[in-house]
Amino acid sequence: MKIALIAPAWEDPLWKSEKEKSIFPPLNLITLAALTPPEHEVIVIDESVTDIDWEEKYDLVGISAMTALAPRAYTIADAFRSRGIPVVLGGMHPSTLPDEAKMHADAVVIGEAEITWPLLLEDLSRGELKPFYRQEKITPLRNMAVARRDLLDRGRYLVPDTLQTTRGCPHSCSFCTVSQFFGRRFRFRPVEEVVNEVKTLEGEVIAFVDDNLIGNPSYAKRLFKALAPLKIKWFSQGSLNIARDEDLLRLAAESGCIGLFIGFESLSPDNLAAVGKSFNKVEEYSAAIKRIHDHGIAIEGAFIFGFDEDDESIFERTVKFAQENRLEAAQFGILTPFPGTPLRQKLEKEHRILSNDWSEYTINKVVFEPKRMSPKTLQEGFNWAWQEFYSLSSISRRLGLVKKHAAILWALNLNIRKRFQHFLDRLSNLTLPSPSLAKQSS
Repeated sequence: MKIALIAPAWEDPLWKSEKEKSIFPPLNLITLAALTPPEHEVIVIDESVTDIDWEEKYDLVGISAMTALAPRAYTIADAFRSRGIPVVLGGMHPSTLPDEAKMHADAVVIGEAEITWPLLLEDLSRGELKPFYRQEKITPLRNMAVARRDLLDRGRYLVPDTLQTTRGCPHSCSFCTVSQFFGRRFRFRPVEEVVNEVKTLEGEVIAFVDDNLIGNPSYAKRLFKALAPLKIKWFSQGSLNIARDEDLLRLAAESGCIGLFIGFESLSPDNLAAVGKSFNKVEEYSAAIKRIHDHGIAIEGAFIFGFDEDDESIFERTVKFAQENRLEAAQFGILTPFPGTPLRQKLEKEHRILSNDWSEYTINKVVFEPKRMSPKTLQEGFNWAWQEFYSLSSISRRLGLVKKHAAILWALNLNIRKRFQHFLDRLSNLTLPSPSLAKQSS
């Protein structure tokens, strides 16, 4: 069979890739390609960097989508099905709302696909495709299939080398979909298998796409010790807990860590407790940032606006905190009630959901009724925070010219600044920030 695996493109200008260039390749799809028996031909289409050939004949089209990309995924699926080509949908959103996804597909893969994908292909070859495929057992991460990176055009990606070492999360933050999809128990690949795969990678920088690479400190220490001799540079996501373990932090730096994406989420202990992330200690934030910085590791901090304890002062306080602690980058998000999360269940019971248009679930648009401010104020405060943090004067104060990896960090900040300006240009209901938020931004 000839199989096309498709990653839908972002339409939202804040997340949309530059023309013919994207940050990361679709690791999920090239891993799925590796799970496909060799008698089949597999083509991976990343719509962010290449157009779909609608006239090409395939025996099967597989599409993976998160919530914000679901409408585009459905459009693609409907177009191929109209030509009589079978379509399979999978990923975070179809796994959460399989009945919805089934309206646009011949089959839906629910959850992880290491076991179900080969079974699905066998059924299709016999003409016995089932409507749903749900993997009952968790995927063991030993002897994982190595992603088919040969199917990618490396030149189309800023960081073409990505891999995953762990899955699952023991926490149950109410706004997060990770534990819903991967489960609440940490699983990890054998260190020697990770190292062997890293040795095959060509790039100068590697991205570990784990949701929390240091979630199991014992495993992380073994991994970092094994990576150190390879003299690579890498970045990943991790919790602020890394700053509480000096050995873990030192080993991360020695293994080549140049940056971490860390979810601070809020400056309010009450907010953190309400959403199940009270292991974040606000009073420790500044000292933890300093310890990480002292090891030469850059931080992109993630903050969410719109929690129930947030009022109009949250935007200025958060940006000021991020600037004063010289975070190299920051991602500000609007609280978003994704399907399947406890947050959504809560807001649905309180009749606070304003939109079920999944294309608006991009974490940069308000789709619910905040408790202590209007939706308009939340949107304007969010817009202001990005503008202020990525103003030229703010970038200069945070980065200067002597910070480690200054050239890379300046390029990152200027790219984000450009993308957010495109977002503002496209936001149809944009109004000027309220006077309390007005500041002079470059």
